[in-house]
Amino acid sequence: MSKPAKPSKIALVGVGNILFMDEGTGVYASRLLEANYSFSPEIEIVDGGTLGFKLMEYLQEYEKVILFDTLSIEDAPGTVFTLPAQALIGLGEYRKSVHEVEVVGMLEICSLLEKTAEVSIVGIIPQDIISVQINLTPAVKKQLPLMLEQSILLLQSWGVEVSAKASQKNIEEIIGVYDGSIVCKEFLPA
Repeated sequence: MSKPAKPSKIALVGVGNILFMDEGTGVYASRLLEANYSFSPEIEIVDGGTLGFKLMEYLQEYEKVILFDTLSIEDAPGTVFTLPAQALIGLGEYRKSVHEVEVVGMLEICSLLEKTAEVSIVGIIPQDIISVQINLTPAVKKQLPLMLEQSILLLQSWGVEVSAKASQKNIEEIIGVYDGSIVCKEFLPA
């Protein structure tokens, strides 16, 4: 009788800069997934922000990694793609922001290493990555549920059970944590 397969060590990393509108979609999507779902076995959900090359440690430490990110390619804003990391390697026109340059560079370097995680990108076409504002455009905000759905399907294909939590948060609550519009009442003066 063979032993059951050991579950993979999995991380989901949201990358992007929340200061530039849709550029922060990966961070918001990861926080929304974390707030609304539980996972068995547990996965690590990471706010990768603009860590760039420092994300390499996750590609070395974990067996499987999902990157939530924007994809600056020609398509309608809000379009969601799920693709293997190999599809981005060498894709020069994808690199339109500093973090995109670093993420693709990191993926290129990791592809040359002996041990690296199986990486999948769940990405969305941004509408605005230039305006300095903590928020998302309506086109991107509307498609966040599809990003979450795609990541859940991927996690399930890797043997992770995903369950919705009883109490659900919406994207406005997640953004409010970052822009300061939602302040924990226990810290307000009486």
